[in-house]
Amino acid sequence: MAADLGGGFTDAEGGPIRHIPVLLAEVVEALCVKPDQIILDGTFGAGGYTSAILAAGARVIALDRDPAAIAGGQDLAGASQGRLSLVHARFSALADHAPADGLDGVVLDIGVSSMQIDEAERGFSFQKDGPLDMRMSGAGVSAADVVNRAKVSDLIRIFGFLGEEKQAGRIARAIEKARAKEPFTTTRQLANLIETVTPRKAKDKIHPATRVFQALRIFVNDELGELARALLAAERVLKPGGRLVVVSFHSLEDRIVKKFFQDRSGKAGGSRHLPQIVERAATFIPAGRPMVTAGEAEGFANPRARSAKLRAGERTHAPARDDDLSLFNLPNLAGLEKMGG
Repeated sequence: MAADLGGGFTDAEGGPIRHIPVLLAEVVEALCVKPDQIILDGTFGAGGYTSAILAAGARVIALDRDPAAIAGGQDLAGASQGRLSLVHARFSALADHAPADGLDGVVLDIGVSSMQIDEAERGFSFQKDGPLDMRMSGAGVSAADVVNRAKVSDLIRIFGFLGEEKQAGRIARAIEKARAKEPFTTTRQLANLIETVTPRKAKDKIHPATRVFQALRIFVNDELGELARALLAAERVLKPGGRLVVVSFHSLEDRIVKKFFQDRSGKAGGSRHLPQIVERAATFIPAGRPMVTAGEAEGFANPRARSAKLRAGERTHAPARDDDLSLFNLPNLAGLEKMGG
């Protein structure tokens, strides 16, 4: 696989690859890549960011929880002359794979990859019928487990919060009624039920099942928790001057990233009784614009880029703060074992 910073990616035969990295030039610029630096790519995917970072002369430690992504990156690792290390791991565990003297940069591309969506057998999309799975790692609780075993009240919370689905109650109750007759096993089966309950209107821009599928994917893979833990881990392992660059694709993710950088900028609001601003040593300072989005040309060429938001920060000399997940106000969604299944 080869990177072309002029706008395209090709495979070994010169043909196009399936996954187009979003905001590629902007990510490389935000990372401020220099030769011989060590950059951690926490979401390797098809290797888009990693290829560009290698092309800039840096070394890369690339993580991915999807074993298929790691297997697919072996040729790139082999051609890197030892400058790329591929690791099958969640990006929340990035501190476990960083060198003792720290990292010069961390980049995270949050969410599902187009490769995973395109493979019907992974069960991420209702566009192609496949098993109702959605597990990035291939292990643990599947989307089918959640749909078939979760309490209605928990389904409502999952769909309502993680999918921002206004019809969460109607959909959850319809699922409960349908699964009593036959368990859900395929993506098409679930999508058809949702479309029956909330028919698509002419003005609707997305399929009625879109938000429920998003919610299930986020829940099954604990995506918000993974992101929050990864941000805290990056703070611990980045060298002073190191860059943290995060590309997110929906408001739930972006809120977490924005809140983290705001909190780490050195100011925290006081309480109702002590409303003054409390100054704290900043662990990150802004790196470039507060938020970067795709230009019109990229959005036209790659629809996935239209919702992308890039935020970046530069690590200071201040010591990392305590790992406190309460900062992020993550939803208190019960694990499947507590759902009565």
